[in-house]
Amino acid sequence: MTIQTPSKHETGTVQAMSTKEVLERHLKCFGDGDLAGLLADYVPDTVVFRPNGFGGPGGGVAKGPTALRAVFSIVLGEFARPGTRFEMRQQAIEGDYGYIVWEAETGQNVYELGSDTFIVKDGKIIAQSIAAKIVRK
Repeated sequence: MTIQTPSKHETGTVQAMSTKEVLERHLKCFGDGDLAGLLADYVPDTVVFRPNGFGGPGGGVAKGPTALRAVFSIVLGEFARPGTRFEMRQQAIEGDYGYIVWEAETGQNVYELGSDTFIVKDGKIIAQSIAAKIVRK
């Protein structure tokens, strides 16, 4: 099923959000700690590849709503703590692909370098990979 939202670029027609719009919304939800909004950006069978220690012990593949909820509940909890610093270093979009480079520091970890790659179709994230150098405090 494709969920479409009105585009601000065209009036009178309904169009799926662009990759840029999806990424902007996704990053806002992340920054706001909005788990429901963050999860709404994914299709039911989205695959997220993640490094060891990101969103809980282990790493690998998180697929589907239950797994994504578990991972991002942990991540948002960590990043919501006072004193957390997050800095976007680069953002690039090309068609259905989005790419960000960032660094962060939380009470638990220093993320010396992080990057996410997103694949977006019909206004939803269908796949994401996360890479990060995570140094535990």
